Amino acid sequence: MKRYSAFAVAREAFRHHAGWERAWRNPEPKKSYDVIIIGAGGHGLATAFWLGKNHGITNVAVIERGWLGGGNTGRNTTIIRSNYLQDPSAAIYEKSRSLYETMSQDVNYNIMFSPRGVMMLAQTHHEVRGYLRTEHANNLQGVATTFIGPEKVKELCPIINIDGPRYPVLGALWQPRGGTARHDAVAWGYARACSDMGMDIIQQCEVTAVRQEGGQVTGVETTKGEIGCNKLGIVVAGHSGVLAEMAGFRLPLESVALQALVSEPIKPCMDVVVMANTVHGYMSQSDKGEMVIGGGTDGYNNYTQRGSFHHIEETVRALIETFPMISRLKMLRQWGGIVDVTGDRSPIIGKTPLGNCFINCGWGTGGFKAIPGSGWATAEMIAKGEPGPLAAEFGMDRFKEGRFIDESVAAGVAH
Repeated sequence: MKRYSAFAVAREAFRHHAGWERAWRNPEPKKSYDVIIIGAGGHGLATAFWLGKNHGITNVAVIERGWLGGGNTGRNTTIIRSNYLQDPSAAIYEKSRSLYETMSQDVNYNIMFSPRGVMMLAQTHHEVRGYLRTEHANNLQGVATTFIGPEKVKELCPIINIDGPRYPVLGALWQPRGGTARHDAVAWGYARACSDMGMDIIQQCEVTAVRQEGGQVTGVETTKGEIGCNKLGIVVAGHSGVLAEMAGFRLPLESVALQALVSEPIKPCMDVVVMANTVHGYMSQSDKGEMVIGGGTDGYNNYTQRGSFHHIEETVRALIETFPMISRLKMLRQWGGIVDVTGDRSPIIGKTPLGNCFINCGWGTGGFKAIPGSGWATAEMIAKGEPGPLAAEFGMDRFKEGRFIDESVAAGVAH
């Protein structure tokens, strides 16, 4: 596959752009593969990419029931950070953040990574104490974060109101190397790189059953026929419980919708990401000028991918006190994604009761920021048959043994 470069763009300009190839192949499935990954979102594609790059396993199929990147990967607010409190969380998210910095070079695709910085506002004294604790933990973990005062917050984000009557800004946990990336480009870049390694990305192919024999996985049944495999990876976010039931086991999680919206485009006014846990809202400005706004999950289990009025009312109403200027903006569009949430708000990466079947799920509202590190850890687990250092603490057995990795409140906000 031809490499993208400035020279390639110049060359094609003289050829009226007639020489560009398809970014990835659209093949029919083969009879069998060494590894099948169910789910062509960011985590599934990253797993396939690192299987090939780190472990030399390229006889891989990535199966997607819809279109590539059409789930949560294309429906999030693109925040990237790693300032979590618990050691296992900080390790995998920091690995992911560092991989984001070189991803454009790794996959030869511009993912528009922007390390603009992420600040998490402290608007109560309890939050101040919690973020100071996280700052100390991050220093021990090698994650570069610092607690800043309200004056610095105002300097970094001039449009913010730090003197709100109900929720004054008392400071913020600041990670200068956090930021954003183009969510679609992450999926497209991984897909192009996987296809270039000879892997098959099979879209519009729904898995209807998981085949097994003697307690070992042997393949899957799909709407495009039976496909055999030696190893199976389930990486399907909100539908993890459905696939687990097909494989004969249950997962300790629930699926809910997480909604977001963007405003009409405006001139540049905000070059950082701001998260406000007290009012449970967060905001950044996209490269096109839209204000990207998100909040908490819906209060009930559901599989909808649409927006609803209560989200606009609750999230925007809360943010207007901290960002008065958004009260004058018009909403451009709204959407939802289906997230899978565990009891301790940390993911599951591990083996399953079905032999040679592995699962990556439970990222809840923090999945996008974890894509490269999650794929790295899951690929290592599939290749070697056992979780490596990054994934060792995230197995399902922690719920049975009481080894929770509690990030429900430890990180200030579960995003």
